[in-house]
Amino acid sequence: MQSADEAVYVVDDDARVREALSALLRANGKSVRAFSSGKAFLDAPLGDAVACAILDMRMPGMSGLEVQKLVACDSHIPVIFVTGRGDIPSTVLAMKGGAVDFLTKPIDEDVLMRAVDAALAKACVLRREAADAAALEARYQTLTPREQELLPLLAQGLLNKQAAGILGITEYTVQVHRGHIMKKMQADSFATLVKQAGKLRLETPPAAASEA
Repeated sequence: MQSADEAVYVVDDDARVREALSALLRANGKSVRAFSSGKAFLDAPLGDAVACAILDMRMPGMSGLEVQKLVACDSHIPVIFVTGRGDIPSTVLAMKGGAVDFLTKPIDEDVLMRAVDAALAKACVLRREAADAAALEARYQTLTPREQELLPLLAQGLLNKQAAGILGITEYTVQVHRGHIMKKMQADSFATLVKQAGKLRLETPPAAASEA
């Protein structure tokens, strides 16, 4: 059974293809929205469903590759490309852009459904990763400016004494800040804190870099 909060977007300028794909997907329990152009798809309010998009590679106006690039900028919607002609350069660009699959018309139903299921599974992973990243950033923002200065130094492996020297504070103050950082970041170990700092991609202060 298909979850009610999942959707498949079909984007193709050929009405017959849109209708055929939509009917096939609905017959397999998928919730479908169809669009006649890339612009119509990008302009539409898509809601908050876990979703993937089936894009025609060649469309008037905005091509499938252009739509893929814009979708990738601000959403977590994996793309499956369909085309009437085999085009190796376009396939390579599509895959480099993160496409889940590249299918040639006429499309085999089983192949399409496997691709859609894979794309929706990827969408779930992307959404979970985005939520985890947002939660981590929110915890980071609870740190004081001084704690935010100290975190990358600790993650770099500097001793409390070394970090204290760089920041111009006492070693005891570093120890206190370190405890606060661990608590606010909800890190159950220092190794976890280092991993969190890596995900945040924090910049190391210039003074620390010169010490390395």
